[in-house]
Amino acid sequence: MFRKLTLPAVLLAALAAPVIATAATVETEITDFSFPFEGPFGKYDQHQLQRGLQVFTEVCSACHGLTHVAYRTLGDATGPGLPEDQVRAYAAQYQVYDKTLNGGQGGDRPATPADYFGGSQFQGAPDLSLMAKARAGFEGPYGTGMAQLFKGMGGPEYIASLVSHFEDPPACAPPDFPGYYNKTFAVGGYPEECKNPDGTHKYPGSWVAMPQPLYGNDVTYQDGTDSNLQQEAQDVAAFLMWAAEPKLDQRKQAGMTGVLFLTVLSVLLYLTNKRLWAPYKRRKHEA
Repeated sequence: MFRKLTLPAVLLAALAAPVIATAATVETEITDFSFPFEGPFGKYDQHQLQRGLQVFTEVCSACHGLTHVAYRTLGDATGPGLPEDQVRAYAAQYQVYDKTLNGGQGGDRPATPADYFGGSQFQGAPDLSLMAKARAGFEGPYGTGMAQLFKGMGGPEYIASLVSHFEDPPACAPPDFPGYYNKTFAVGGYPEECKNPDGTHKYPGSWVAMPQPLYGNDVTYQDGTDSNLQQEAQDVAAFLMWAAEPKLDQRKQAGMTGVLFLTVLSVLLYLTNKRLWAPYKRRKHEA
């Protein structure tokens, strides 16, 4: 059995080695932000989700979509928690295509809470519904997954770092090199002039096609929170985490209940085992 398991393991390691070596040549800077939903007892901050929704609505939705998120979920108690009238008013801002209108000819109508967010406005602009989960195992020095397991660093950290780590390109880059320099992005273009002789990058990150989306003070928060760049980045990252994991709080609660149940069951089974075998153990010692 062990021989059968060893060969696939060796082959898998051999196939994975080039991938790991390639990823290691690209350094990235990922900030370990502290989100309230991290850890086994963490929960979403409703006010933060509402601020993140505002940032997405006023900035991100100009290019990106949330096609897997229904407007009605904005009223969830474990989500943004908007009142029903605000959910209806928010949805009504958008138009959706309804093929049943005009005698089956189809047409646009105001969205209702039962409808879903629209798609991305530009070709190549990714839908953000599952971005926080898709980037949970992000590339770079934290790409092994260990940082996510022990430090809680995952998709939200990647998103918040990505939108806040745009900088002027290094002097080695040609002025006409396409894209925007970002210290977190690791899979974009990279000018040959900025590479070491062995092919590794002289500077962290690479060039991304997306221009810098946030600069700070891009929105005016209704709760009076300072809308600096770091705050906006964390808020929209938290909102996108909720979009990808709307039932995170419930899953944690179910998990803790399961752990507690299994702990009690283990104690009971141990005591039962001791009680059942106690007479036989006494006979053995007496003999």
